[in-house]
Amino acid sequence: MADDFYSVLGVPKNAEADAIKKAYRKLARDLHPDKNPGNKDAETRFKAVNRAYETLHDPKKRALYDEFGEEALREGFDADKARTYRQWQSQGGNGFRGSGGFAGGRAVNLEDLFGGAYSAGGDADFGDLFGRRRRGPMKGADLEQEITVDFDTAVRGTTLQLRRPDAQEAVTVRIPPGADEGSRVRIPGQGGQSPNGGPSGDLVLVIHVRPHPLFKREGDDLHLEVPIRVSEAVRGTKVKVPTFEGPISVKVPPSTQSGTVLRVRGKGVSRKGRPQGDLYIRFMVHVPKPRNDRDAADLGRVIDDLARFEDPNLRQHLDVDLGQ
Repeated sequence: MADDFYSVLGVPKNAEADAIKKAYRKLARDLHPDKNPGNKDAETRFKAVNRAYETLHDPKKRALYDEFGEEALREGFDADKARTYRQWQSQGGNGFRGSGGFAGGRAVNLEDLFGGAYSAGGDADFGDLFGRRRRGPMKGADLEQEITVDFDTAVRGTTLQLRRPDAQEAVTVRIPPGADEGSRVRIPGQGGQSPNGGPSGDLVLVIHVRPHPLFKREGDDLHLEVPIRVSEAVRGTKVKVPTFEGPISVKVPPSTQSGTVLRVRGKGVSRKGRPQGDLYIRFMVHVPKPRNDRDAADLGRVIDDLARFEDPNLRQHLDVDLGQ
């Protein structure tokens, strides 16, 4: 039996949403195919981690998974019917009676409950009742295919021509703006064919995103490190920084310390139906390096002058006895 989704992510079943997200991001980063080329074990675990997170980060899917397990993820699963069937089983399969049951306390016929999915004379199968139908045309199987896109493409969205190995014609696929690592895009009718004349299944794309040399992403927020000179940190200045909507100018306040974070609202990732994320800029003070002995001497004199303005008690808070 495969590990349950909580074990896959290494979190307890009562884990908060933030803990699940944090565990997923670490595993996705460590197991990413770009970081483990040719490692089949890492690739298998990477797929399992994405499948687990796809369910557990969604409160509704998580609740159904906790109640019914992976059976709840089947196409066409009906939670109400599943509960009714379990209740029927708990009564020994003889119907429901009493005030909590149906009118008149009469036995209930499974044909009425499940629309003919139950075949008398045999045991009812949980999957057949709530995930599949025994009668009539069946939908074809859903197919999964993984694609890797650039960070910029994931943020902005794009349209791709995708050729499936088992298909003659290319499929036009729209990647919506804001797609993230592990996002899934469903293309109706492009999956496996039905075995008995029903509709085709869907094609489900699992998206992987290449890292960006400048930006890091957390949810819909973007993070960017911007180096500034010592003189700029002391005096303050304006610097131009890139965003996915074009460059913007931001103010560096006087006496800015290295590591200071500036929040720029509405310059993060934009996704349909959600507020646009923010851009967080971290200023990192760049200490100059002398190029030769003469520069070193000149810089030394400048530093001696600067030292007069420095705090002599800068690290006083670290002077503590932590014991043995």
